[in-house]
Amino acid sequence: MTIETAFTPFASLGGGVLIGLASVLLMATVGRIMGATGIVAGLLQPVDFADWSWRAAMLVGMFSGPWAVFLMQGSLPAIEVPVSRGMLIAGGFIVGLGVTFGSGCTSGHGVCGMARLSPRSIVATGVFMLTAALTVYVVRHVIGG
Repeated sequence: MTIETAFTPFASLGGGVLIGLASVLLMATVGRIMGATGIVAGLLQPVDFADWSWRAAMLVGMFSGPWAVFLMQGSLPAIEVPVSRGMLIAGGFIVGLGVTFGSGCTSGHGVCGMARLSPRSIVATGVFMLTAALTVYVVRHVIGG
């Protein structure tokens, strides 16, 4: 099985602009950093209703994106996952460990932390990128996926 990467520069740019705008608006209005993992974790153990409500609104926004595409295009975005369910579960577990030990996820460190020139986020993002590159190399060229 060959895995093909489809690069979509305009869609990627549009998505990046929307993520950046959302993170700036969240910081400007609520004073919080937009990290998906922290948002979900705080939603499960909120400090008060105000804390829960902005987190719930963010989560609704994250889940409603594909449905907005459906309303505009008449179909949901195609999602292809070329690995088994077991690999997805293992990957989720590994990501969960990384988020825990890395004190945040790619959205928190890579988007917001980098924008604030946080040294911890710069290092974390470098580790994310290096790990991703090594994983792609191993999967495509060593294992032969």
